[in-house]
Amino acid sequence: MTAPHTPSDTFLVACLCAAWCGTCREYRPGFEALAQRFPQARFVWLDVEDDAELVDDYDVENFPTLLIQRGDMVLFFGTVLPHLDILGRMLETFGAQSLAESQRYIQSDPERQGWQHTHNLRRVLADASR
Repeated sequence: MTAPHTPSDTFLVACLCAAWCGTCREYRPGFEALAQRFPQARFVWLDVEDDAELVDDYDVENFPTLLIQRGDMVLFFGTVLPHLDILGRMLETFGAQSLAESQRYIQSDPERQGWQHTHNLRRVLADASR
């Protein structure tokens, strides 16, 4: 993820958590530190209760739940173990993909195909800022 990014190539990394969750409170400082390691990506912390108007339609079943987008392509949505090295490796892997590889990746699985219609957080955030 060292090349300059165009808007269609920019990464959005969102963590959907809750203030009352101890695991989330422990995960957040490391998540924010990863933002420093990947300055070309936009990192967003969303509280599923405080930001319910944005993420209420997302089925967050456990914490931390991550959403990773490249432009409008939703590459990942789901719960991960609260180990920051997992997210770091995911970002390195996705960042190494060409746009064409990312496109093939999101089309290679029915669940990922569904995320494109139901979990485009970039669109939700843009609509909320209007």
